[in-house]
Amino acid sequence: MIPKHELLTKEESAQVLARFNSSPSQFPYIQSTDSIAKEIGAKPGDFVRITRSSETAGTSTYYRYVVEG
Repeated sequence: MIPKHELLTKEESAQVLARFNSSPSQFPYIQSTDSIAKEIGAKPGDFVRITRSSETAGTSTYYRYVVEG
């Protein structure tokens, strides 16, 4: 099963960076050639939110920074 992937807007991306007080290079990467990245139209420089089901937490949210692939 593939977890839910969502492309963030520039405003949402800025909020994520501010919330975690970090730069894009500090986030895990996802390549723009990844099949999911292609499907949602992610381009290098974008952020992707991944929401996964978790038995202990209910849901978990992860962020990935899109790089050239």
